[in-house]
Amino acid sequence: MSLLAPAPAPSAIARERAAHRRRQTVRSVLVAAASTGLLGTLLVVAVTGSPGWDRVRQSFLDLEIARAALPDVLTGLWLNVRLLFFCALGALALGLVVALLRTLRGPVFFPVRALATGYTYVFRGLPLIIVLYVFTLGVPGLRLQGMPPVLVLGGCALVITYSGYLAEVFRAGIESVHPSQFAAGRSLGLTHRQTMRHVVLPQAARRVAPPLLNDVVALQKDVGLVSLAGPIDAVRAAQIQTAQHFNYTPYIVAGVLFVLLAIPLIAVTDWVTLRAARRQAGG
Repeated sequence: MSLLAPAPAPSAIARERAAHRRRQTVRSVLVAAASTGLLGTLLVVAVTGSPGWDRVRQSFLDLEIARAALPDVLTGLWLNVRLLFFCALGALALGLVVALLRTLRGPVFFPVRALATGYTYVFRGLPLIIVLYVFTLGVPGLRLQGMPPVLVLGGCALVITYSGYLAEVFRAGIESVHPSQFAAGRSLGLTHRQTMRHVVLPQAARRVAPPLLNDVVALQKDVGLVSLAGPIDAVRAAQIQTAQHFNYTPYIVAGVLFVLLAIPLIAVTDWVTLRAARRQAGG
């Protein structure tokens, strides 16, 4: 025999409120769908009804040229994916190191803090394209022994530039952890390194996960700039196809592929951001 009493049935007022919320939800969805459809229809009519639409469609939306360019652009996109993977790992690691150096305390570490601060100031202020030109055109001009290929130098430029942004994100996360957490770790007998590793950094990383992922999404787009140095990635392959066909459709193909590549990262970023907001609200 069960000892648990059955749950009481909802009252008439509660049922009426639930039905009202359902009606409001359905009404909101219908209004949003109708307004979106109306706006989309107006945009399509405005674009396709413009005087130069036929010429723009032939120059940017030629399906035959898109099918012809797709294999080469896909092959180049695989280079962008590999470059994104290694550059993201390198930028995260270097950014974390720079952030830890900036958080060192004590006058003896002032030179290290000054170097880390200057690093973040310089590479957050320099345009990425200038850093790419310096690394891919200037560094090879030194003619040093064992010079890595241009692709590796371009990846180093991306890592060094983005690590400056990620370092500030990590530092903000570390400094957002209450000092009592660090004091509690030290009172338990942990060293400074152990406290940072087991107490402070896990909390900081959880707090700054959304902005870190946003920077990775930005890096996913900027890996296409490595084509300026010569490697045949998706953008360079689209440029070659454009020169062959005298048509800009391959650029549209490359842009669509980059958007499709970014959608999973953006979805993960939104999910992590929503999860963090719910955790904070629940706390």
